[in-house]
Amino acid sequence: MELIYVLDILGTFAFAISGALVASDKKLDLFGVLIIAFVTAVGGGMLRDVLMNAHPINWIGDLNYLYTIFTAVIFTFLFKSKIIYLGKTMFLFDTIGISVFTLLGLKKGLLFDLHPIIALIMGMLTAVFGGVLRDVLTNKIPLIFEKEIYASACLVGGIAYLILSQFNVPENVVFVLSACIIVIIRVVSVKFQLELPKIKEDLFTKK
Repeated sequence: MELIYVLDILGTFAFAISGALVASDKKLDLFGVLIIAFVTAVGGGMLRDVLMNAHPINWIGDLNYLYTIFTAVIFTFLFKSKIIYLGKTMFLFDTIGISVFTLLGLKKGLLFDLHPIIALIMGMLTAVFGGVLRDVLTNKIPLIFEKEIYASACLVGGIAYLILSQFNVPENVVFVLSACIIVIIRVVSVKFQLELPKIKEDLFTKK
């Protein structure tokens, strides 16, 4: 099994757990938890495939995604009180997940002969839209709109992939380097609580 595919599954597992935890905190029943875990884990890739008219849809073409989501939900129900101690591990899986999802989505867009800018957007959608769906469905302001450098890290990593791809560098090296850029930006931004600037005042605001 390829390393990238393993990382993809680990990212799906982490995303599904994050969705299950949010749904559980909202007191949803088992079916509700499963739905939220599902859209968190594969919602971004599903939206990408629908927009690109790519068939089969990501999770339909590979049942391992569904098995991973079911496993994540069961794991959450059995060990919810213990998962808090795995915070750093889950954060790592989540971060690896968004890096892999971004680049896989970008690569798929390029394979469909999309303009590189559109392919980059598809990569970002793959990585972050599942979390947006999770937050909207649970009546929260999406994390990427409120705080933390999240989508921006995906953007920078995707741009790095497009640039490095223009040089005579092996594909696996380009993928790993670009993924590492996303991971590093995400880790550093969380560690030092970095955020993008917010619009608070303009030139006409009275002081």
